[in-house]
Amino acid sequence: MTDKRLVLTTCGSAEEARRIAQELIERRLAACVNIVPQIESVYRWQGEVESATEWLLIIKTTADAFEQLRDAIGKLHSYDVPECIEIAVEDGSESNLEWIGSTFSHESP
Repeated sequence: MTDKRLVLTTCGSAEEARRIAQELIERRLAACVNIVPQIESVYRWQGEVESATEWLLIIKTTADAFEQLRDAIGKLHSYDVPECIEIAVEDGSESNLEWIGSTFSHESP
C-alpha cells in the first residue's frame, strides 16, 4: 500500500470540471487531474431515477492531502451533494508515484 490516492468526482459541465481541476492543482491538493468528458450517469435523486451527462475528474493526490481536497471540492462544486470518493493506490510505477509525491513540495518539476 502507498500513501497515494485516486479521488473521483463528477461535474455538470466542462467549464466546471476545468475550473475545479485548475484550482486543485494551483492549491497543491492534486498532482494531476484527468477530465473524462461526457460520461452518462444514472442515479437516484430525491426518490426519482435520473440521468445526466457529466464530466468525470480522476484526481491524483496523497492521503495527507485528501481531507483538504475533499473540503475544497465541497466549496468549489455546484452540486448540493458532490461526489468525492477516495481510492487507495496499492501499487504502481515507482517513478510515477514519486512524481505524485514530489508535486506537493515547492521544488516540484
